[in-house]
Amino acid sequence: MASTTKEKSKSKSSAKSKFSKETYLEWFESMLLMRRFEEKAGQLYGQQKIRGFCHLYIGQEACVAGAVSALKRGDKYITAYRDHAHPIALGSDPKQIMAELFAKETGISKGKGGSMHMFDKENHFFGGHGIVGGQVPLGAGIAFAEKYNKTDNLCICYMGDGAVRQGAFHEALNLAMTWKLPVIFVIENNGYAMGTSVKRTSNVTDLYTLGEAYDMPSEPVDAMSVEAVHESVEKAAARARKGDGPTLLEFRTYRYKGHSMSDPAKYRTKDEVEEYKLKDPIEQVRKTILDKKFASEKDLETIEKKIKDQVAECVKFSEESDFPDPKEAFKDVYADEDYPYITD
Repeated sequence: MASTTKEKSKSKSSAKSKFSKETYLEWFESMLLMRRFEEKAGQLYGQQKIRGFCHLYIGQEACVAGAVSALKRGDKYITAYRDHAHPIALGSDPKQIMAELFAKETGISKGKGGSMHMFDKENHFFGGHGIVGGQVPLGAGIAFAEKYNKTDNLCICYMGDGAVRQGAFHEALNLAMTWKLPVIFVIENNGYAMGTSVKRTSNVTDLYTLGEAYDMPSEPVDAMSVEAVHESVEKAAARARKGDGPTLLEFRTYRYKGHSMSDPAKYRTKDEVEEYKLKDPIEQVRKTILDKKFASEKDLETIEKKIKDQVAECVKFSEESDFPDPKEAFKDVYADEDYPYITD
């Protein structure tokens, strides 16, 4: 029988009560940094200081903030090309992330990857992948390595709703379930694969049910709620660490901007966007903080000022950094560090 509104409200209230003041303040600061960073990136793109492709994460911040708080150091992360927020949440230096957008040598991928190909080995972030669905079998492979090496770590693999139409998605789920790999597959379902509604691309619109074909535990998650994201990832992580294998989570989220900076998003109405903004993940956390008196409005304003200054410092750092030497294009292609064919 379907839950009543009263039961759902009680469940949400219970979920919020289990998290500490420190957790809420960490979520608020982390998600706000993602938001302000992305807003500034969009502005800089308009000024042509950032070139190439640029896919913003505005609206989807809870998808990564809730996962990071639920997992542990040593767990691996991999995602698609909407990848600026993930390393920010993992503790990568945002100055290096901004410098990468500027294609500067101080960037997190030495200026060679740009918006879509960010990596941070120290913080266990395996990218940033421009091929739709290409990261899904890689995520399964990373999980295989963790199992082979008998670690207690797992891999969380993010993808968009369009990626589930790729054959590689189904092959990865099949092998992950067959070999009981410690991987959490996450579909960030923001409703549109580029500019095409999920409803126009498949008769299966409850994307989490795709995992059921492989007897994989699968569930939908309200990913506008950072608490719901944390709890779902926490449960999936416990399953993976016990050796019971993968989980498929459909994070139902929303992006306020178009697919990329070149997308005016005319395929959806302003009313639809505004409706989702009423459930904004950052505003929900802000409200909980104030309601529970974890912090005052003035305290939150101080955090906002700190983040504004931090983003300004990212821009300054990036503008003052140099572009990489053209010879760098030949480095990091192969594991061998000896390049006899590069001459002065």
